[in-house]
Amino acid sequence: MDIIQKLASELSIRPAQAEAAVKLIDEGNTIPFIARYRKEVTGSLNDEVLRNLDERLRYLRGLEERKQQVLAAIQEQGSLTPELKAAIEAAQTMVAVEDYYLPYKKKRKTRASVAKEKGLEPLAQMLLEQRMQEPAEKAAAAFVSEEKEVPDAAAALAGACDILAEQIAENAEYRAFIRDAVKNCGSVVSTAKNPEQESVYEMYYSYEDSIRKTTGHRVLALNRGEKEKILQVKLEIEDDTILRYLQKKLITAHNEFTEPWLKAAIADGWKRLLQPSIERDIRNEMTEKAEDGAIHVFGRNLEQLLLQPPIVGQVVLGWDPAFRTGCKLAVVDATGKVLDTRVIYPTAPQNKVAEAEKVLQSLIEKYNVTLISVGNGTASRESEQIIVNFIKKISQKVQYVIVNEAGASVYSASKLATEEFPEFDVGQRSAASIARRLQDPLAELVKINPESIGVGQYQHDMNQKKLSEALSGVVESCVNRVGVDLNTASASLLEYVSGVNKTIARNIVAYREENGRFTSRRDLLKVPKLGPKAYEQCAGFLRVRDGKNPLDMTAVHPESYEAAKKLIQKLGYEMSDVSAGRLAGISKKVIRPEETAGELGIGVETLKDILSELEKPGRDPREEMPKPVLRSDVMEMKDLKPGMILTGTVRNVIDFGAFVDIGVHQDGLVHISQICNRFIKHPLEAVSVGDVVKVKILNVDMAKKRISLTMKL
Repeated sequence: MDIIQKLASELSIRPAQAEAAVKLIDEGNTIPFIARYRKEVTGSLNDEVLRNLDERLRYLRGLEERKQQVLAAIQEQGSLTPELKAAIEAAQTMVAVEDYYLPYKKKRKTRASVAKEKGLEPLAQMLLEQRMQEPAEKAAAAFVSEEKEVPDAAAALAGACDILAEQIAENAEYRAFIRDAVKNCGSVVSTAKNPEQESVYEMYYSYEDSIRKTTGHRVLALNRGEKEKILQVKLEIEDDTILRYLQKKLITAHNEFTEPWLKAAIADGWKRLLQPSIERDIRNEMTEKAEDGAIHVFGRNLEQLLLQPPIVGQVVLGWDPAFRTGCKLAVVDATGKVLDTRVIYPTAPQNKVAEAEKVLQSLIEKYNVTLISVGNGTASRESEQIIVNFIKKISQKVQYVIVNEAGASVYSASKLATEEFPEFDVGQRSAASIARRLQDPLAELVKINPESIGVGQYQHDMNQKKLSEALSGVVESCVNRVGVDLNTASASLLEYVSGVNKTIARNIVAYREENGRFTSRRDLLKVPKLGPKAYEQCAGFLRVRDGKNPLDMTAVHPESYEAAKKLIQKLGYEMSDVSAGRLAGISKKVIRPEETAGELGIGVETLKDILSELEKPGRDPREEMPKPVLRSDVMEMKDLKPGMILTGTVRNVIDFGAFVDIGVHQDGLVHISQICNRFIKHPLEAVSVGDVVKVKILNVDMAKKRISLTMKL
């Protein structure tokens, strides 16, 4: 298989682009580095295409490796024919390779292997070749043997049919055809093990849909219901379709002596061996496809969440709501430093509202708090009401935001949180995290396992290794797109920077603590275990503000510094103009980009990137994202009426719609059919996590706590 051609075809890119990307990956370059600083080499392949290429490259190389293992194993048995070798080498998937290997794979004792031990293989061959000129029972009499435990002709024929059934079930051609037939014509059917039992799976108690049309979220729901022993799930196809195909393949001549036995072997091979195996294969394939879809959605949601704009320059009070144990508060200054922590008891059972308000008043006055960040967990609704009532009483202008606190408890009990706040308990750490994730969502959320952030669906039911790798890739992409301040970043944030691992991240922080702030990117080379290759990969993504070289605060890579300096001089500016922000509109001064790039010894794409950075040095791409909705009043679910139009924030996007926070503690659902006036295959085509949207109330179900919304205004 020509892997380069295969990658180019699958990803709709040129073979030269695929070859260049593969070479760069093999040289140890990271995806963010290749996407940002090797555009001329790859033809500007973006981050997403490069990650897909990297994933497929690993799969295809694994496929080629497996082919060689299978060929060697069959060769060792002396069974490798030129035709079989060619078929295995031409196989496009792991499933196809395993199909070819199946007859030669060492297996535990089966009915067929027992029959072979009894010497019944020649009889099976006679049936298969349909050359009997006498009743099969008569021919089988020759194989009767007390010594071999074949008591009569019927037993001999049964053993021969067992051999044939296994041969049929292990035939790669038959398996491929039947697998396709079941996928194209079969149905997924689920029933309840106990129809009287109430559960969230009631819609699947009597469910049937074609395999081709079953959506990913339904596949994952069926899998979970089956795992919880509430549902029975199976694939169905008309047996006659399969039996007719196999009979046509195997019964090539009319022979009254062999035909009944062949038909019996075919039926047994299908029902006992092939059907369970094919069903297993297809269920696995459906699950894998559904998981890939869910991981993609999770990744997109996580990306939007991580790239939410930071709220800068404000002192934030983090509020971790609770009942019995009290609400934990943490005041965090504009740089993220925790100034104070308290515990108040305004909620049930204590209901010490007046006492809590005094504490809040003193904190707001002492630290000039302008924003309260409230976690959306237990007692959030009650806390929100207390905050609103309090805001109405005070003269200071204070607003609040409901923050998704998913993962805050995981972080607060982690080793990392213990190291960061050794003097705090888990509640205080959680409150600090809730405040900080409003100030800088990216810097705070990287401390939490991405799977715990809660913007996906069925994440606990899927391949955890694949999910973790995909989400880590999303976090890495976001961190490097935004860039990281070398002098303030935590080790948790630094370890997602291109070329930086956990050890190097800790070493950077240790070096900073020991030697003071970095004044130049070149200082990175003094960090233990950060060599020239790691420096090449990470330098462009690390920012040094107020350093010796103004270019260190931009995304211009050190390898392009000389070109950038020449460009600045060529256009009549000085280096000091970069940090002073005097280069706005500089790109308009470059009349002939190709000619200028040639003079500077760089590519046109690199020139464009340099110009973009010089125009807005230290620009944060998150500034373009929608800002969080700040609130100063509260509504309750009972206040909602059909027809009301409200502003909300998209909290989660799933296959069948989007959940929107409209300020009543219970997120409303905008079904995919209510998102826009055009047809969309997936909600992500129209909305993303963090989007601020206008919605209209369609229906409110108080009993089930469900709110139906529409974005079709």
